[in-house]
Amino acid sequence: MEVQQFHYDNKIVKNFLYATMFWGVVGMLVGLLLAFMFIFPNLTDGISWLSFGRLRPLHTNAVIFAFVGNAIFAGVYYSSQRLLKARMFNDTLSKINFWGWQLIIVGAAITLPLGYTTSKEYAELEWPFDIAIAVIWVVFGWNLIGTILKRRQRHLYVAIWFYLATFVTVAVLHIFNSLALPVNGMKSYSVYAGVQDALVQWWYGHNAVAFFLTTPFLGLMYYFVPKAANRPIYSYRLSIVHFWSLIFIYIWAGPHHLLYTALPGWAQNLGVAFSVMLLMPSWGGMINGLLTLRGAWDKVRTDPVLKFMVVAITGYGMATFEGPMLSLKSMNAMAHFTDWIIAHVHVGALAWNGFLTFGMIYYLVPKLFKTKLHSTGLANLHFWVGTLGVIFYALPMYVAGFQQWAMWKQFNPDGTLVYGNFLETVTAIMPLYYMRAIGGSLFIIGMLIMVVNVILTIKNGSKVSDELAEAAALKRVSKRRVAGEGWHTWLERKPVKLTIFATIAILIGGIVQIIPTLLVKSNIPTITSVKPYTPLELEGRDIYIREGCVGCHSQMVRPFRNEVERYGEYSKAGEFVYDRPFLWGSKRTGPDLHRVGGKYSDNWHLNHMYDPQSTSSGSIMPAYQWLIKTKLDKSQTEAKMQTMVSLGVPYTEEDIANAQKSMEAQGLQIEQNLYTDPDFVETYEADKKAAGDAFVEMRNREIVAIIAYLQRLGTDIKVKDQDLSTTQN
Repeated sequence: MEVQQFHYDNKIVKNFLYATMFWGVVGMLVGLLLAFMFIFPNLTDGISWLSFGRLRPLHTNAVIFAFVGNAIFAGVYYSSQRLLKARMFNDTLSKINFWGWQLIIVGAAITLPLGYTTSKEYAELEWPFDIAIAVIWVVFGWNLIGTILKRRQRHLYVAIWFYLATFVTVAVLHIFNSLALPVNGMKSYSVYAGVQDALVQWWYGHNAVAFFLTTPFLGLMYYFVPKAANRPIYSYRLSIVHFWSLIFIYIWAGPHHLLYTALPGWAQNLGVAFSVMLLMPSWGGMINGLLTLRGAWDKVRTDPVLKFMVVAITGYGMATFEGPMLSLKSMNAMAHFTDWIIAHVHVGALAWNGFLTFGMIYYLVPKLFKTKLHSTGLANLHFWVGTLGVIFYALPMYVAGFQQWAMWKQFNPDGTLVYGNFLETVTAIMPLYYMRAIGGSLFIIGMLIMVVNVILTIKNGSKVSDELAEAAALKRVSKRRVAGEGWHTWLERKPVKLTIFATIAILIGGIVQIIPTLLVKSNIPTITSVKPYTPLELEGRDIYIREGCVGCHSQMVRPFRNEVERYGEYSKAGEFVYDRPFLWGSKRTGPDLHRVGGKYSDNWHLNHMYDPQSTSSGSIMPAYQWLIKTKLDKSQTEAKMQTMVSLGVPYTEEDIANAQKSMEAQGLQIEQNLYTDPDFVETYEADKKAAGDAFVEMRNREIVAIIAYLQRLGTDIKVKDQDLSTTQN
């Protein structure tokens, strides 16, 4: 038997580990800043690029794609080489993967605070970055598959199955959700509109959680838990069932984010059915991980690596129990749009992804640097501080979610809302926001303890980059199943076939749900009174998107009695046919805005943007004073309208030719409306005098465009007699 010597590439693993820790600290500090903004809404007053709406997508992208993404690459590059008994396929591809990913992250860190965003959850980056992500992801897959093909280990271990499924599915999700038509270098419009965009987005959004935050981490669990415990995985058969059932079922579950919305009922019900089924494979994986530790519980009590991994797997179990539970319509009616969802997401992010990453780092660093961990005591301290952080973060948000739901739906005997003012439901939960900030602080303190521990460990270790290994060359065998060989055992030595079957498994659900919604017109009934946005409203909508308003305000009135009473007639699918992207939202920190058009005066909106507390006492909305001062850029309006025409929006050539005149006329009308406020006149005239020749007329400022958009919302349909008997309690 020929034994070959080779070297594992540890340098690439180290680089990804360094990036994981750096971006983890950055992303979580931004998250902590956002948590404090709920308590001190004017914390970054007047600084547009540090406003809540712009920082929120920066936080989610930094944690998901920078912290977790780099952790995935670190774990995959380390474990794949050892499972396949081969160095990574190409060192240059590894370097392109690393530096390309970091450049994308830096680009996101620059452009998101500047307001360049699509506003689509977990897919906020504009089209040039979408292309870059696709390219780097293909480089990663090329490197992984190339390594598999030159392996010295015949059968593919379960972790490799999950890595392959992750590569294929994330590529499919990213490409289809990111399809857009560019207007210019940093602005595009989605090829999907309204209900269709919502379905595609949450097909992507839910499965970004599934195939970026879950399946690669399950692969890491299947490798690092047995390694750290020095025990084989509990059940090989259970891992097979876990893998195939999980990747097939997960892809169907996206519509459970859109229950009681304008999405067709059949699609909602499919999402519910498959979400409930998802509990079984998810808990099968959790059980397989935890039972691997049978007989190793003494080691768990003393080894911080296993402590982190046990809590991570438990957090995975909690989150994957809660997901199917929240997909039940009765539970979803309670939780959706509340802080319960924030708690649910962070149990997964902090406990499952965070703690498994921490455990992996504590396992890898001593091995990569050929030394012992500097301090087990510091690692244990990190574990307990981090665990308290998760508890202090999640529990207050669960309580806040229940309290919001309970307050939103209460009625007086005369049929009026007990808490008719939305702000009453905000001020009631403020103490819980304080507790969340404490929990976030504890979690970050724990991570900083880890960083110090790792730095001291590296300082005491060896700087050798590569690791010598040897393994027998892989001999060719029959492509057919041999006598006594199980079907799946045969498949495990056929990476191409395994990848094809996994691709088929994940495509079925997407095809069944999305194609009918895109092609069958009866799914989106038309409403003749719904017209495209005027040029000024279109510009205002883009500003609304730029400022991240959808992060706190929904635009989807559900058919519940309390929502119809509070906001107005429930939303119809046909109202969103010109919305690219859709803006239904995921969380109501503020009230729903779908029927806000005409509810308040233009003056109210201006004052509300300039100083929210002046119009809404107790509001935690930050001020957007730059909107009042900044000149509206109208240079791209015709290009935006032309792009919309290419996507099917019925603007005429005359509409486009007269866009500037239309904006001037509509802006002038709003400016005249503002003159009815004596305080506005006094301030406006003072500004005019101070600015001199540089003065910009109010009708040419951004605030007028966003007022035009807000005043349009929900006004395309008129409901004379509202029948509350048809709504849900």
